[in-house]
Amino acid sequence: MTRQAADKSGIYRKTILRNGLRIVTEQIPSVRSVALGVWIDVGSRHEQGTENGLCHFIEHMLFKGTRKRDARELAAALESLGGSLNGFTSREQTCFYARFLDEHLPTAVDVLADLACNSTITAEHVEREKKVVLEEIKEALDNPSDKIHDIFAQTFWGHHPLGQPIMGPPKNILALSRPDVLRFMKEHYRAGSVVIAASGSISHDKLVRLVKDKFRFVSGVSNSAQMAGYRADKTVKLERSRGKQTHLCLGFSTPPYSRPEKMTILALSSFLGGGMSSVLFQKIREDRGLAYAVYSFNDFYRDAGVFGVYLGTDSENLPKATELVLTELRRMKRRKLTPAQLKTLKSQMKGHLILSQESPNGRMNRLARQELMVGRFQTVQEMIKEIERVSSTGVCEMANRILDESKVAVAVLGPVQKGALSGVI
Repeated sequence: MTRQAADKSGIYRKTILRNGLRIVTEQIPSVRSVALGVWIDVGSRHEQGTENGLCHFIEHMLFKGTRKRDARELAAALESLGGSLNGFTSREQTCFYARFLDEHLPTAVDVLADLACNSTITAEHVEREKKVVLEEIKEALDNPSDKIHDIFAQTFWGHHPLGQPIMGPPKNILALSRPDVLRFMKEHYRAGSVVIAASGSISHDKLVRLVKDKFRFVSGVSNSAQMAGYRADKTVKLERSRGKQTHLCLGFSTPPYSRPEKMTILALSSFLGGGMSSVLFQKIREDRGLAYAVYSFNDFYRDAGVFGVYLGTDSENLPKATELVLTELRRMKRRKLTPAQLKTLKSQMKGHLILSQESPNGRMNRLARQELMVGRFQTVQEMIKEIERVSSTGVCEMANRILDESKVAVAVLGPVQKGALSGVI
């Protein structure tokens, strides 16, 4: 089955193979490069207990060698042609992707298919890669601005798998075996849970022929992840560390990725903490000098979402900085944006959207996420119309809907004392 759509910037096409594997492309006539990704609809939220860390570990393992190529040959296959090969793991997906000139499409497909479908995953490589992943975990733990987001996820989601660290705890990695890896891949690396996305100077029909010839996944779909929901209470977690700075994340539940009000949430987030001109940056850094970094963020999942704020400050300034954040959140619930503010906000959002489309890799990511999360393609023009529909009333109503301090999650990391936020949150 093939579907096609077009907008001013590219031509979208989709094909579903008999085994359920989906191929989505967006042809961009103005470029010579291609971004190609193999997206597996499995991430850390699909892991249970001692499995936590397996998705990320498997991502590492698939680069260790195949029946045709050892690790060095995999790395050199596209780099020798001026291209690149990489991968990442998120809470909901695992992706292996390449960037290359259009003339090298057959080679890129062969390499990605070899990596995704023919990896040998030897016991020797499993033991060796454990050391590499453990070092990656140590690096993340030594970086407090990274670690605070893991602590926040645990605080926000509690015992739900979305609260697990993507890389997993060291004890899980040490206990992994080759059979664990093979079993998990057999359960989740299935054709119906795979999307192959490409953007750039790409022939859809040629890619479909190459994918049919090269990719071999077990039929079926992977098991669904445990459903997530909205927060029901307030949770505050303080973790002491010897660092010089104190890091804070606080957040609230939002609707999921597929909901139409997502754009209004993004508008609220952009106005509050979306850049140097945002309210939180100006109030906390420029006016008071209480932080170097302060910003808002959004995490949208298939069935849930998060609106959050991050800041890094001196422990003595933590109560005041946090109070300023909460003051601005409360103010958003009481006032509407002025016509001038709304116009500027919409221009900012449209600019960010259009600039993000300058990169074939960014467009490939958008293609794949749309297919995996909502099962359809949304053109840039459709997204711009959604931005235009954002209203001052809608932003204010959304602030009242989601910024409920009785259900906030707060995580703090740094040289802080118990009760540091007493009377503030």
